[in-house]
Amino acid sequence: MKSIKGPAIFLAQFADDKAPFNNLKNICQYMAELGYKGVQIPSWDSRMIDLQKAAESKTYAEEVAGIVEDSGMVITELSTHLQGQLVAVHPAYNELFDGFAPANLKGDLKGKTEWATQQLKYAAKASANLGLTAHATFSGALMWHTVYPWPQRPAGLVDTGFGELAKRWTPILDEFDQYGVDVCYELHPGEDLHDGITFEMFLDKVNHHKRANILYDPSHFVLQCLDYLQFIDFYHERIKMFHVKDAEFNPTGKQGVYGGFQGWVERAGRFRSLGDGQVDFGGIFSKLSQYNFDGWAVLEWECAIKHPEQGAAEGAPFIDAHIIRVTEKAFDDFAGTGADEDFNKKILGI
Repeated sequence: MKSIKGPAIFLAQFADDKAPFNNLKNICQYMAELGYKGVQIPSWDSRMIDLQKAAESKTYAEEVAGIVEDSGMVITELSTHLQGQLVAVHPAYNELFDGFAPANLKGDLKGKTEWATQQLKYAAKASANLGLTAHATFSGALMWHTVYPWPQRPAGLVDTGFGELAKRWTPILDEFDQYGVDVCYELHPGEDLHDGITFEMFLDKVNHHKRANILYDPSHFVLQCLDYLQFIDFYHERIKMFHVKDAEFNPTGKQGVYGGFQGWVERAGRFRSLGDGQVDFGGIFSKLSQYNFDGWAVLEWECAIKHPEQGAAEGAPFIDAHIIRVTEKAFDDFAGTGADEDFNKKILGI
């Protein structure tokens, strides 16, 4: 077994134009002082990294890594959540996702998809230049508007949808494979890949591509009422990344999973800072350790109530306390009798 690495933190929710969150050097120094050992970098944020430059210049990539290392931390992964979303967008969501791409592509659905695909390919090379082996992203969605089967879905719609999704992602997965980097999809409502079954359908369509893997985030499963511990039993071989994020689900006689169009504070299901929600992190860290998860425990802070700086400060010690130093011997070794084949045969009566 292996001990999980950490604590680390995803910088996306903390980046800001105000110091100390306004550039990579400052934010890394701030997070290091809180006790973090690694950072996951949002590749769309130019205050943190120039993704294309990191792909095209190993020297620049090493400079970025050096900034992080000067603070006493390392880069755990890059993220293309926003770009990955644009790999597959239904036209109904075209304008809603304009902010995820350059301004000159506003309203251009095809142009945004082409841009996003190139961004993912840059991310593959940039990850390699940084010495990383896993990458975080979203799958995008062509079918989310049909997630509830009313009106009735036409026969073959889901199969066609996953076929198209696979068609768009296979060249990207091949690019990542060229550089030895796993693509880790965060299974998330709003994405066509949002639970185990949808991941399996996608996996079938990409011929079980070895680079198609999972970013495990239990908070999204709490809000779907999915057994997030058994999920690890099913998919541990494909779990290559881990977002440590808490959530709670408190249904009432007035609302449940769908939330009644309410804001995050008023929803039955909402994200919380670590320790404030319902996630059984003791169980999660135990299962991931049991299955030799060889990655980082990365805080993704999202909370409808608590201030982010308090969430970050509390997150590092919370994760550190849950990381298991895995044992190198069995607890009952003291009572062992040693290895003796003749004695074993005598016990068995053979």
